[in-house]
Amino acid sequence: MQWTDSELFMEIEFFVILGIIFFSSLCRSTFGFGDAMIAMPILAILTGIKTATPLVALIGTTIAIFILIRHWSQVNFRSAWRLILSSLVGIPVGLLFLKNVNEDMVKFILAFFILFFSVYNLIKPELYLRRERYGFVFGFLAGILGGAYNTNGPPVIIYGTLRKWNPANFRATLQGYFLPTGGSILIGHAIAGLWTTTVIKYYVFSLPIVFMAILLGNYLNRKFRRESFTKYIYSILIVLGIWLMIDSAL
Repeated sequence: MQWTDSELFMEIEFFVILGIIFFSSLCRSTFGFGDAMIAMPILAILTGIKTATPLVALIGTTIAIFILIRHWSQVNFRSAWRLILSSLVGIPVGLLFLKNVNEDMVKFILAFFILFFSVYNLIKPELYLRRERYGFVFGFLAGILGGAYNTNGPPVIIYGTLRKWNPANFRATLQGYFLPTGGSILIGHAIAGLWTTTVIKYYVFSLPIVFMAILLGNYLNRKFRRESFTKYIYSILIVLGIWLMIDSAL
């Protein structure tokens, strides 16, 4: 059986998509975040934004569910409920920003803050938040950024590093925060009709490699010491900051 050039290209593209999903899922299952940052730019080019967005959301929610099922006891609930509640308050504020403030300017300011904060903490890692109540502040900021620009992750991630959570608590608590917010996004995608046959096909075919990534991520997460884990988090945040800065300039 001989394949045409177009059929061969589609076959290669399909395996490239699965490879991206595996790598991004591995990052999410190891560190607790980063899957959208890795997957969205490339998948949006290969499949289109209307396929990539619901697909990444479905996979991310799936990973969150499986991590929480196994590691529910490691969620820092005192921080999680503060982050979730204050994010819900911040989301409407973010929607107002979306209508009245220049998006690229806010992305650039956010990127600059993430880069400055991450580089500073890699050089002098002594900053520490002693009180849980600061979660309200970071959650509110996350809600604003989530409502305006779908970038609610950085404030929550920074809060976790400042609280000096160990790798297991960090990953599990992030899932406890992202699951309800991600679930609301999935409902919105369904109402908007974004759960197409193509999205479901990619999702079903990717499930085996997503499960492999979850198992490998569980193993890698257990191997990290808190100090080295935090350095990896800041390194990823630097990449995120650079990506946001580039995105704001385009």
